[in-house]
Amino acid sequence: MLILKNVTAIQFEPARVQFGVDIAIDGPLIKDVGAGLTAKYPQAQVREMDGKLVMPGIVCAHNHFYSGLARGIMANIKPCPDFVSTLRNLWWRLDRALDEESLYYSGLICSLEAIKSGCTAVIDHHASPNYIAGSLNTLRQGFLKAGLRGISCFETTHRNGGEAELKAGVDENVAFARLVDAAKASGDEPYLVEALIGAHAPFTISRAGMEMLADAVKTTGRGLHIHVAEDLYDVSHSHDVYGQDLIERLAGHELINDRTIVAHGLYLSDSDIGILNENDAFLVHNPRSNMNNHVGYNHKLDAYRNLALGTDGIGADMFEELKFAYFKHRDAGGSMWPDSFACFLWNGNALLERNFGARFGRLDAGFKADLTICSYDCPTPLAAQNIGGHLAFGMGSSAVDSVMVDGRMVYENRAFPFDVAPIYAEARKVAAALWKRMDELA
Repeated sequence: MLILKNVTAIQFEPARVQFGVDIAIDGPLIKDVGAGLTAKYPQAQVREMDGKLVMPGIVCAHNHFYSGLARGIMANIKPCPDFVSTLRNLWWRLDRALDEESLYYSGLICSLEAIKSGCTAVIDHHASPNYIAGSLNTLRQGFLKAGLRGISCFETTHRNGGEAELKAGVDENVAFARLVDAAKASGDEPYLVEALIGAHAPFTISRAGMEMLADAVKTTGRGLHIHVAEDLYDVSHSHDVYGQDLIERLAGHELINDRTIVAHGLYLSDSDIGILNENDAFLVHNPRSNMNNHVGYNHKLDAYRNLALGTDGIGADMFEELKFAYFKHRDAGGSMWPDSFACFLWNGNALLERNFGARFGRLDAGFKADLTICSYDCPTPLAAQNIGGHLAFGMGSSAVDSVMVDGRMVYENRAFPFDVAPIYAEARKVAAALWKRMDELA
């Protein structure tokens, strides 16, 4: 047993601040929270925390680890006047250039940087059309090496190879779900990585592809993770080709349920939002990505029953993402205050609960010991009523001191338990080769 002694314990939902308490951790779970636990558990190992902030783990609810080696990219990228050209000229060339080595280093670097930013878990959405079979397990190895909790899936699409590519993508999703089930049953490794059934976006998935996805969801018991209405083109395509709204189309294939994750949703109709809400599904808002791609703003955030925050591949700094989400909302004339966005940040834990079958997101006995620990000198009083204000106007990822996942310190005193310098050095070499392959695909 480990006791984190003398912490400032913070919860986002329900909002709560406790000063000078101890947190007892037994294996992967929180056993007790309260004062004087060192006397109650005299055999426990004790770490003095000197009042550091300890909060339930932060979750990035939508990311793209395959993009980890794109930072500062020096490939020959044609002008991208609109969203679809950005996909074609940049991202769809990058994902086609990925091989096993570049994907491994991309995923591992992203896992390390997510942890440094305070994340205990990331929900990933993967694409590598020329390396499909086995790609999700390659990403899984990066999660396990870093000690990060995660959920991943393959981005099923027909954009490169028609129905054969659709089938290969679905097969990889199903194979990965079965691999996860087998690994969990064996107990040989920590149960840190789960599976969803992935799809790119409705405009790159035919009717046959939807049917394959529906069958995969049913046979694996997993939910769908998909981009929807990131741009108006997706909506127009669905109306033109299928005569339906986007979520209406997905629901017609029984793909909307309480494990469904819809990313973006900027242009969903009120009817579509109603379908998501009725089925207890989740929307993930990615404000920095939306701004970077100039696709517009989601003015209906307060209409969703379940809303979480993601980055869509722009790192995993969720402190920064919350700030952008809040300030962009206010700039657009929105009425919500920081406490709402603190709840959206916390909601990633609800997604973990639905997929891992455990309790996340509270500092109470029986909940997973996934913790984000920060050194933050409050210049003003800290209370349950103003946690959101401290997140929006003060605390950032530079405050992250340590991260615990499943009861194990994976980052402590701003250091990993292994030397990461060789990993970064190799990643730089691999990134240069990846960019070269991108130019060969132009």
